[in-house]
Amino acid sequence: MMDETRTGGCGSGCTCGTPGRREFLSIGSSSAAPRVASVVEGPGHAVEQARIPAGTFVMGDSSGDRNAADGEVPLHEVSLEAFEIDVTPVTNAAFARFIAETGYRTEAERFGFSAVFHLALQAPNGDVIGRAGGTPWWLGVRGADWAYPGGRESTIEGLDDHPVVHVSWNDAQAYCEWAGRRLPTEAEWEYAARGGLDRTRYPWGDDEVDAGGWRANIWQGEFPRRNTMDDGFLTTAPVRSFQPNGYGLWQAVGNVWEWCSDWFDPNSYRHSPAANPQGPSQGNARVLRGGSYLCHISYCNRYRNSARSQNSPDSSMGNAGFRTVSTAKP
Repeated sequence: MMDETRTGGCGSGCTCGTPGRREFLSIGSSSAAPRVASVVEGPGHAVEQARIPAGTFVMGDSSGDRNAADGEVPLHEVSLEAFEIDVTPVTNAAFARFIAETGYRTEAERFGFSAVFHLALQAPNGDVIGRAGGTPWWLGVRGADWAYPGGRESTIEGLDDHPVVHVSWNDAQAYCEWAGRRLPTEAEWEYAARGGLDRTRYPWGDDEVDAGGWRANIWQGEFPRRNTMDDGFLTTAPVRSFQPNGYGLWQAVGNVWEWCSDWFDPNSYRHSPAANPQGPSQGNARVLRGGSYLCHISYCNRYRNSARSQNSPDSSMGNAGFRTVSTAKP
């Protein structure tokens, strides 16, 4: 069992999970041609769907594990119409198909850099343009993007079934427009992640993540210097690792953060409508949910159903991806 002290994480303004693009020095745009890797033949959006029934659930933190200023309270009932959601995050293979068919260039490619965790760096030191303020384990790396997640000496060869990373909210939106789908609302994401369980901490219940064997891809060891990889992974894991929840969703927590459609507001739960909430009408950052392979109980305790994070829509990093939804078919 994990014996580290449970903590609320790093508090207000925390960037432990997802560093913003503006935390790094701007290096301008890249004029490089679009890069395509590991394209898989087939139709457009080929990720399997789970049908989530219409229903009502209690949204927010019921266990007292909330992080300061994240806005996981007050608890409130939310009613949702039925919808269909990807059972996994969008994979490298699925995103490569989108790139091949559209020629789209991600914001990491256009800006010329993205955020890479220091132990995942696979690039010359000269490609590092700076470190994120307050979280120096995040490096701004020239040439890091969805096809080169650790930098220009890395590859996604053999990682077709891993979640795509280094995609901004804007990139995820572009994919959804191509696929005829959309990003989940924050309420839809939490309802689906809970898998039909009421007021539990995790998709599988309240047992800790390592009880009886690892249940999610998070950090083990001493963050941020040493990951013992007890769960088998330093960074991303194949999207169908571990076990699905009650609705058939794989890795709703851990592995990678997932963009939602909502603008982020730590006070939004205080005035959110009870039926099909869409989030605030405006803001500066978009919601991220689910935590990632960098989360740890003693540091960034956000690999929980109710945990929230946020980042600017143009930010990309090596531990964030997305899954898509659509209105349920009759």
